[in-house]
Amino acid sequence: VQLQASGGGLVQAGGSLRLSCAASGRTFSSAAMSWFRQAPGKEREFVAGRSGSSTRYAVSVKGRFTVSRDAAKNTLYLQMNSLKPEDTAVYYCAARKADWLAGTPGTYDYWGQGTLVTVSS
Repeated sequence: VQLQASGGGLVQAGGSLRLSCAASGRTFSSAAMSWFRQAPGKEREFVAGRSGSSTRYAVSVKGRFTVSRDAAKNTLYLQMNSLKPEDTAVYYCAARKADWLAGTPGTYDYWGQGTLVTVSS
């Protein structure tokens, strides 16, 4: 199983980016998939996740970020709008065999390599 994250980059505050996470080797249509991020010197934190039609967001991104999934492409997306400098981090996609969402990194079975998002002020 491989998760390939892409779409990171440098953007000004207030701008938008869309991250993608392409899964291969397994279909995750019914499993939980999520985005986490890790800023320098900080612990990895939950950002947003989706399982079936259920979604969950961290308070810090609710209303600005949207997580979606294209089942046909086995791909998870994270649309990030109104970006702030504090959103700067390496963003990771993750998937778990269970079909319910969890916010703890240790409960996920598969991880992508991470993509860097830098928001300038």
